[in-house]
Amino acid sequence: MAAPRAPYACDPDRSRGRLVAEPPSQTRSPFRRDCDRVIHSTAFRRLKYKTQVFVFHEGDHYRTRLTHSLEVAQIARALARQLGLDEDLTETLALVHDLGHPPFGHAGERALDACLADFGGFDHNAQTLRVVAALEHRYPEFDGLNLTWESLEGIVKHNGPLTDRSGAPVGRYREHGIPVGIADFIRTYDLELWSFASLEAQVAAIADDIAYDAHDIDDGLRAGLFHLEDLKVMPLTAEIIAETSAHYPDLEDVRRGAELVRELISHLIGAVFAEAQNNLAAAKPQSAQDVRQQSRPLVSFPAAVAEEEAAIKAFLYQHMYRHERVMRVMGEAEQILFDLFAKYLKSRDELPPEWLVGADSDNEGDRARRIGNFIAGMTDRFALTEHQRLFDSTPDLR
Repeated sequence: MAAPRAPYACDPDRSRGRLVAEPPSQTRSPFRRDCDRVIHSTAFRRLKYKTQVFVFHEGDHYRTRLTHSLEVAQIARALARQLGLDEDLTETLALVHDLGHPPFGHAGERALDACLADFGGFDHNAQTLRVVAALEHRYPEFDGLNLTWESLEGIVKHNGPLTDRSGAPVGRYREHGIPVGIADFIRTYDLELWSFASLEAQVAAIADDIAYDAHDIDDGLRAGLFHLEDLKVMPLTAEIIAETSAHYPDLEDVRRGAELVRELISHLIGAVFAEAQNNLAAAKPQSAQDVRQQSRPLVSFPAAVAEEEAAIKAFLYQHMYRHERVMRVMGEAEQILFDLFAKYLKSRDELPPEWLVGADSDNEGDRARRIGNFIAGMTDRFALTEHQRLFDSTPDLR
C-alpha cells in the first residue's frame, strides 16, 4: 500500500518550472510529463543496444542499459511508494540516469574521457544533462526535453552536492573541477550545486546501486564468470544461498541463482527503507527544501549493510569487471572509440552533415565536443558498423 504523500516529497504543483515556460498539461503532472518525455526520447530507445559489461551480441539474456534502467525504476518506485515520495519524479530520474552513457559501458567512458582530455574530458552525468537540455531535437520551441528544475537537479546531484556554498568543487570534483557540460548549463539555469538533491533523486541513486549489485551477479553467473559456490565468500550471499538450499534442497543452479538475486534485492530495499525512516525521524524535514539543506543524504544503507554492499561490489570488481575475458573485450572496445574519434577529427566530412550545422571549422574544441557527443550517442552495434565502414579491420568483441 502506498504511503500518503509526505511533506518532504517534491510536490509537482510547486515545481520550480522549466527553463522554457510551457502551458501546463491538462492531464499530467509536470513530473509525469517529464517521465513521458524521457520514455519517448531517441536517447532512451538507444539504450536497448548499449550494454554495461557484455557487448550486445554476446547474448539476449544479459542486461542492456535499457533493461537496467527499467529495473532501477521498479526498485526506485517501490521505495518511493513506501516513503510517500512522488513516484513520477522518482521514475523519471531512474529512467533518465543512463542516457549519457556511451557505447561499451565504462570502457567507452574511459575512451571518450581520454579523447576529450584537452577539451574538458567526458563525464556521463554531464552528458545526460546535454542530452536532455540540448541534443534531443523533438520539439518546435526548444532543444532538449525542457524538463522541470527538479528533474534536472536530480540528474546532476543524485550522488550529492558538487560544490560547497562558495562554489568550490567538492568530493570527486575537487581535482578536475565541475564537468564542462554542467558548468556551462548552470550559468543559464542555477541548479544549486551546493545542496543535496531531493529524496526522489536519492532513492533513484540507491536503486541504481541495488540493481547493479543484484543483476551483475545474475549476469556473471549466466556468463560463467563465477559460480554460486564462489559467492559464499561473502556472509550475506552465503546466508541467502544456505537458506535457499535448506528450503529447496533439489533446486537447480539457475533457479538458485534467481532466488539469490530476488532475496538480495528484497534485503537491500528493506534495509534502505528502515534506514531512511530513521534518518527522516531524526532530521524531521518539513519540505523538499529542508531535505536539500541537510548535511548528509537521508536515503542510505545502514552501516552494516553498507559494508555488505561494498563487499559485493569488491567481489564483482575482481571476478567480473576485471575478468580476463571482459578486460580483453573492453580493451578492444576502447580502441574502436579511439579509432573513430581520431578519424572524425581528421576527416571532417565523415561526420553526418547535421552534426556540422553551426560548427566553427577553426575551433578544434568545438569540433572535438561535437564528435564526442556523436560517439556518446552511438549504440554498441552502430559503433561497430561505423568502424567497419571506416577501417579495414574491426575486432569481433567476443
